[in-house]
Amino acid sequence: MSKIIEINSLIKNYYVGTETIRALRSVSLSINKNEYLAIMGPSGSGKSTLMNILGCLDTPTGGDYILNNTNVSNLDDDQLAEIRNKEIGFVFQTFNLLPRYSALENVSLPLIYAGINKEDRLKKAENVLVNVGLEDRMTHRPNELSGGQRQRVAVARAMVNSPSIILADEPTGNLDSKTSMDILNLFNEIHEKGNTIILVTHEEDIALHAHRIIRLKDGMIESDEINPNPTKFN
Repeated sequence: MSKIIEINSLIKNYYVGTETIRALRSVSLSINKNEYLAIMGPSGSGKSTLMNILGCLDTPTGGDYILNNTNVSNLDDDQLAEIRNKEIGFVFQTFNLLPRYSALENVSLPLIYAGINKEDRLKKAENVLVNVGLEDRMTHRPNELSGGQRQRVAVARAMVNSPSIILADEPTGNLDSKTSMDILNLFNEIHEKGNTIILVTHEEDIALHAHRIIRLKDGMIESDEINPNPTKFN
C-alpha cells in the first residue's frame, strides 16, 4: 500500500524560561492510505503535540514530516494553511461550529477558502449532510441540534473538501455512550469508503474501533500494534 504519511526522527521541544520540555523524542512513523488508526497515551505523553504536527497546526523542532509526498516540516504558516485546507479534515471534541450559521452554512465554510462559488459550495455541503444522515436538519443552527447531530455536522464539514485524512481529536469526548457509538459507526462507514482516519483518544474502548493502535509515552512510541478485531456495532 502507498504511504500517505511518513515521519522520521520527529522532535518537538517547548521552551519555558530556561527549561526545555521534550514533547516528542525522535518519533518515526508511517501511515498508509486508507488506514484507520488510533493514537493513545496519557496526559503528557505527546499525543496532542503529535496530532498538531500531523494536522499541520504546528511544526517540529527537528526531523521530517512528509504528507502525500510533500515535506511539510519547514513550510511557513500560509503554506501550512493551504495544505491543511486541502489535505486534512478536522473533527474536534467541542464541535467548533459557528453558532449563528446553519448546519449547511457551517459545512460549506471550508469551501470558501478553497475558492468555490456559493452555488457549488451549498450543493456539495448538502450532499455531505445527506451522507451523514442530516438531510432534515440542514437549516438548523447548532443550538437547535443535539450533541450527536452537532458532531455529525462537524464530521460533514471535515469531509466536504474530500481530504486525504480525517483527523479526529477525542471526537466522542462530549457525547453519551449511545451517541458515541453512532459517531464511531459513522467513522467506520467513512473508512470503508476509502478515507484515512486518525483518531486521537485516551479511551481504550474508543481506540479499539481502529485497525491499528499506537501508544505514546513520554514523547516516544511505546507500542504500535495491529488490532485484529476492531469493534463494530450493528
